[in-house]
Amino acid sequence: MYDILVYLFENCQQAELTYDRERVAKKLSAAGFDDSDISEALHWLAGVLRAPHGVPQKLPDSRTSFRAFAPRELAKLDAECRGFLLTLEQSGILGPQTRELVIERSLAATGDSLTPDQLKLIVLMVLWNQQMPTSRLVAEDLFSAPHARLPN
Repeated sequence: MYDILVYLFENCQQAELTYDRERVAKKLSAAGFDDSDISEALHWLAGVLRAPHGVPQKLPDSRTSFRAFAPRELAKLDAECRGFLLTLEQSGILGPQTRELVIERSLAATGDSLTPDQLKLIVLMVLWNQQMPTSRLVAEDLFSAPHARLPN
């Protein structure tokens, strides 16, 4: 799934993913990806695209509150991943609502636990698909790691 997400980020327009899933699936198939992997990745991505844009509910600011993780979240996101999320939130890259979407999409991702590189890709895909303003530097930093090291 993660290789497909990298491919989509590099080769597709965000609007294409939203409005022309069949064309995207054909493009992925032509690139040599397995149909079951394509289906899994597009299903995962649909969860990001279905997420509400803007502020559906006001969550407490991380400067004045504490985010406790549920046991399932602790199992999926190790201390390094949770620290990375905290750093992104404290630096203003993620807001509380976006953080929650990243956590929700992390739980929906394949595997028992995520590597930091997989989490970076999830963050990048959430920001990209939510059309969140991010600096090019942040995007390059999030995207630099996943290329060669992501397991399927």
